[in-house]
Amino acid sequence: MTVIAAPPPRLRDNIDFRRVLLAGVISKLGTQVSYLAVPLVAVTALSAGPGQVGLLGVAGTVAWLIVGLPAGAWVDRMRRRRVMIVTDLLRAVLYASIPVAWWLDALTLPQLYLAVFLAGVATVFFDVASQSLLPSVVGRESLTAANSMLVGTDAVLSVGGRSGAGGLVALIGAPAAVLVDAVGYIWSALFVARVETPDAAPARTERPSLLREVKAGIAFVAKNPVLRPIAISGTLNNVTASIVLTMLPIFFVAELGLPAWTLGVFLAVGGAGAGLGAALASRLVGRLGRRRTLTLVPLVCMPFLLFVPTLDGGWWLGVVAVAWFVNSAKYGVDNVVGVSYRQEVTPDALLGRMNATMRFLFTGALAVGAGLAGLIGEFASVPTAMWVGAIGATVSWLPVLAIPRATR
Repeated sequence: MTVIAAPPPRLRDNIDFRRVLLAGVISKLGTQVSYLAVPLVAVTALSAGPGQVGLLGVAGTVAWLIVGLPAGAWVDRMRRRRVMIVTDLLRAVLYASIPVAWWLDALTLPQLYLAVFLAGVATVFFDVASQSLLPSVVGRESLTAANSMLVGTDAVLSVGGRSGAGGLVALIGAPAAVLVDAVGYIWSALFVARVETPDAAPARTERPSLLREVKAGIAFVAKNPVLRPIAISGTLNNVTASIVLTMLPIFFVAELGLPAWTLGVFLAVGGAGAGLGAALASRLVGRLGRRRTLTLVPLVCMPFLLFVPTLDGGWWLGVVAVAWFVNSAKYGVDNVVGVSYRQEVTPDALLGRMNATMRFLFTGALAVGAGLAGLIGEFASVPTAMWVGAIGATVSWLPVLAIPRATR
């Protein structure tokens, strides 16, 4: 007798997906505040220069270069939901230590570097486990729609989080604003704990060595005709875009003398653009297919990034903000289409290692970009660093042209 599986429930009726979504909403809202507040801690409270801000960016992302690859193999050996809960709580403690040290008049750059680095290690494991858990929560048939909602929500939150971050920093100070992030991680852990989808223990079978499993994940990405171009393009883009993003706080506050809230509003405009891109992603894939979406959207949107190094005060800031909005729409589309594409072409047994390999490349690239930003900004100038990043990011999408034309 053949049993026909029931169709997957609509996402809005999937209670576990709603819990995962809500956990992400709460966590990411705090994260968007710290995205702006932590660099401003270094700039305003600790008088950090371009090189020190660049080092802070490295500290927050270098964990992917250190443990990114083995993390995928480790996550495939553990209960994914448990990993998410533990790492959420760890990040809450680490970020809470920043305002505590500030209130005690004991905050230093070394402590800030250490807290951000350890939180980055926790983020490695959380992100790998989160992406690997999603297919079991929503089913592979609903991955594109689920990722569209997750990325779209993330972008919407960046509007409220980033635009409010500048005002929050001005009101209570940058170190205290980071406390918002810490509280967000606690609530995220509580909602992840309520997910009822079975968090099955890994099968107790004879496993190859950890190194062999890591190599299997790398080989899968390197040989797959879809994953390989996406990996190369994403890595190049993150290196170059990270240069621009790392220098923005220095450029706004130190170079142009603008108040912190203007940077929050500027980043919020980008969040709105990313939200629009995420909302349109499914329609674009339906009309163009995945490959053409991943090539045509950056062709149209990425050149607008070249406006950003021309930033200045006055009315021109509004013009550049519009260009930033258009450019950011590309990232909303990419995140939905690219993530869903990667999950759909990867067997469940390799999801953790594939995600870890991709995040190792993508987030490790952010660390490289942050380091380059600090070096260029310190030894040349901040505007020079932004031009290098903008030009590089504008052409970083070209490797996706290598995706086979037969791929839809």
